[in-house]
Order: sequence, then C-alpha cells, then structure tokens
Amino acid sequence: MSSRVMVRMAPALKGRKSPLTLTQSAVQRLKELQSKSQPEEKSKTLKIGIQGKGCSGNAYTLSWVDEAKKFDEKVTQDGVTVLIDSKALLTLIGTEMDWFEGKLASQFVFNNPNVKGACGCGESFLV
Repeated sequence: MSSRVMVRMAPALKGRKSPLTLTQSAVQRLKELQSKSQPEEKSKTLKIGIQGKGCSGNAYTLSWVDEAKKFDEKVTQDGVTVLIDSKALLTLIGTEMDWFEGKLASQFVFNNPNVKGACGCGESFLV
C-alpha cells in the first residue's frame, strides 16, 4: 500500500493595513510634543486607549508610556510611533487621528468609522 502526500504552496501573505492613520498635522504635532519634552521623557511613546465614561459610554484616552505592553499594537508613520491599547484595537480599526487647532480649542480629533453615535459635546461615543 502506498501513500501520497500532496504539497500546496501557501498564498503570499498580504501586507496588513495599519489600524490607525495619522494626518500630517497630527504627525507634526506629535513631533513638536516630543521635541519639547524633558530629556528623561524623550523615550516615552503616546498610547491611545478607550475608557468607559461620558454620556455615550466610551472616551479616548491618551497617555505617555515608557514601553508597550505585550499585546499593544505599534503604529509607525512618518517617523512617529503611537501605541494602541490591545483592548481598544477593534474599536479603533480604520480610524484617522487628526490635530485640530482653532481659536477656542486645540485637540486631537479621531475620525472613527466604527462610531454609531456621539454625545452633544463630542467627548464620548458609542460603537
């Protein structure tokens, strides 16, 4: 009795799209923030997360961290690195991070296609 073994070539792996894209104004602002930081803080990386709070239930969090946790997603674009908290990753897929500077406020703005609703002030959202 003979046996046959069939070998198939695995399809080529496709490049994965980044879960978060940064606009040029966001990249520029992050570079400015890092250049203005104290020497001991230069090695810190911005980490984006989501916290349950606000009228609609979720809000973005931004914090500077020394190192990534085991399952954090690392996004590098135009010389800037941002970390995404592993618990926030599915909510942030496809999001564009922008920097808005106006007469009354300056802030990071998240254009998230997964958001189904937001509170009137824009601080919290629902997915």
